[in-house]
Amino acid sequence: MLRIVQSFLWILLSIAVGYLLLVVMMYFLQSQMIYFPEDVGLSFEDVTFITEDDVNLHGWFIPNDSNTTVLYFHGNAGNISGRLQTIQLLHNFGLNVFIFDYRGYGKSEGRPSEQGTYKDAQAAWNYLVRVREIENDNIVVMGRSLGGAVTSWLAVQKKPVATILESTFTSAADLGADLYPWLPVRSIIKYDYNTLENIKQIEHPIFMAHSKEDEIIPYEHGETLFEAANEPKTFVELRGSHGSGFWETGEKYRTALQGFLNNNVRNQ
Repeated sequence: MLRIVQSFLWILLSIAVGYLLLVVMMYFLQSQMIYFPEDVGLSFEDVTFITEDDVNLHGWFIPNDSNTTVLYFHGNAGNISGRLQTIQLLHNFGLNVFIFDYRGYGKSEGRPSEQGTYKDAQAAWNYLVRVREIENDNIVVMGRSLGGAVTSWLAVQKKPVATILESTFTSAADLGADLYPWLPVRSIIKYDYNTLENIKQIEHPIFMAHSKEDEIIPYEHGETLFEAANEPKTFVELRGSHGSGFWETGEKYRTALQGFLNNNVRNQ
């Protein structure tokens, strides 16, 4: 009997130790789980600019016959070379597009971090305003997934003419808790990315889109964000996966986004 009890206790101890090791691993590897830099380069109009902490970033400026420029923030996986469909769509709308890689992505220097992405966003904005001499009223900020969280932060800081958020989470902690309900995510997570708090402070027009079929960020995140957003606001329900819902939705998405831009952005 004693041997059985000892064996049972040993099993429990092994499970507990294994769980603890998993929690520790998740804590130290969470940056790798959020950021997936790849190094694939394509040639459009190459741009190099520098952040306030002296990190050199790389991006593309795709000009068009327009007064309006979309400053685009991509998600956590890949880099700017994987956003050609979005670039083409915005270009077809007649808009200029500026897209860049966060530190640690693509050809950009440095290592990714939450505060780093905010500094990168600030530097990208400054490039448009100071180097390209584009006024705030002619800049639309747009982000998808993680990029939506960064976009919401910048929108509060800089007051662009409009904000576009797609397939975005309410906060890093909320998303982590949804993805890993069996882990104490809220106790160990080092990232904030609190889109929900940011969106409450945005007072210019905002366009939002999310898919009920999103396998990464639950649709409820999009609903919560839209409910918290101030007017004027527009929401489009996408269909399809997290990374391609905007494309799979097709004409419905394109028409809604074009209408939003026509109604809220002057002199496109």
